[in-house]
Amino acid sequence: MSGACHELVHTDGSDCSAAAYEASADGEASGNDGSGEIAGQLSVLDRFLTLWILLAAGAGIALGQLSAVHSFIESTTVGGMNLLVGAGLLAMMYPPLANVQWNLVGAVFHDWRLLLLTTFQNWVVGPAAMFLLAAAFFPNDAGFRAGFSLVGCSRCIGMVMIWIALAGGDLEYGAALIAINSVWTMALYSFYASLFLDNLPHAMGLGDGSEDQQELDISVGEVAKNVGIYMGIPFVLGIAGWVILRRWKGNKWYFEEFTPRLDVLAVAALLFTIVVLFASQSQRITTTFASVLFATVPFMIYFAAMFTGSFFMSQSCGATHAQSVTLAFTATSNNYELSLGVAVATFGLDSDPAMMSVVAALIEIPTMLALVYLSLWLGKKQQQRTKADASARCRCRGCFAKPEPGELAIESPSIV
Repeated sequence: MSGACHELVHTDGSDCSAAAYEASADGEASGNDGSGEIAGQLSVLDRFLTLWILLAAGAGIALGQLSAVHSFIESTTVGGMNLLVGAGLLAMMYPPLANVQWNLVGAVFHDWRLLLLTTFQNWVVGPAAMFLLAAAFFPNDAGFRAGFSLVGCSRCIGMVMIWIALAGGDLEYGAALIAINSVWTMALYSFYASLFLDNLPHAMGLGDGSEDQQELDISVGEVAKNVGIYMGIPFVLGIAGWVILRRWKGNKWYFEEFTPRLDVLAVAALLFTIVVLFASQSQRITTTFASVLFATVPFMIYFAAMFTGSFFMSQSCGATHAQSVTLAFTATSNNYELSLGVAVATFGLDSDPAMMSVVAALIEIPTMLALVYLSLWLGKKQQQRTKADASARCRCRGCFAKPEPGELAIESPSIV
């Protein structure tokens, strides 16, 4: 689900930020802020992904009313795992990991302060904030809280590159952060799931009864195995394919022909999984629609708070605007494919945690697009302040200073 960024990322391993600078300079010269063209830079699949998800959910609910469809879905369940959904989840997870540019990992080690900051944002603030919001909005609903926590522990490795590119972020740095987050996910996800689904709820006395809490205790033990399946297998295939196919066919073929086809597969797999998921939960959804709708509120609060907080934290640590945008989007986005896979495999196809992963995907797309506009606005404001300060210094010296390249690179309104 990151096809739009293939045109934006250099496939020869060169500095992607140079492209952002050139686009910024072009936009500066033309006086175009580019905000009206943001949606147009997305592929049709990505631009209308929220609509496709809604249509898939509606189709699933309608199909679920047919007893024959419901019986067929149940017949494909083996050992607590639905084979249809399992295939869809694996197909969803491979494309983002195949898109990761593993050769750029070293870029994050150039500034240890920013590396520590993004680690803190992604692996302390993000999961904790999602858990606290879930506890505040659903103190007596263990299933909804579990779904929120699984989403909060799933750091984004896919569509975040689209948002970084559209907002004028540092693409090379973003690619490096995605690679690092992929490794951290493999190492920490099981521990975090146990902490936020089991240990902390017990310590805080959350839950709506011992039966629900006990069910989560039993289920958490399956998380490590499911992460190994739905993250581990695509992780290994992603790295192996990245190494072998690039050497065999070259960077140009890999990034311009192979991975765009995978992106289409990922969207198709996501929509297929949602149809099956909603068909299996059709009866429950129609009776608990108000609760599902209410669950969108904490997700929107999370996205807005995480982005603004991460952005200004990055600015206070001396990051450039492009780096701040990159760090903020990386900290805000979530890997709902992984959270959905773990939720379905651990708690079942018709579980509340699985439903929350779908709600997260539904809310994240339009919210991220709104945050792109916010990023561009913040960049313009920062650029105006920089120019005003430079003009003031020039008047004091009686000269006219030429803007530094970094000042022009603050705003990247139109990346094509």
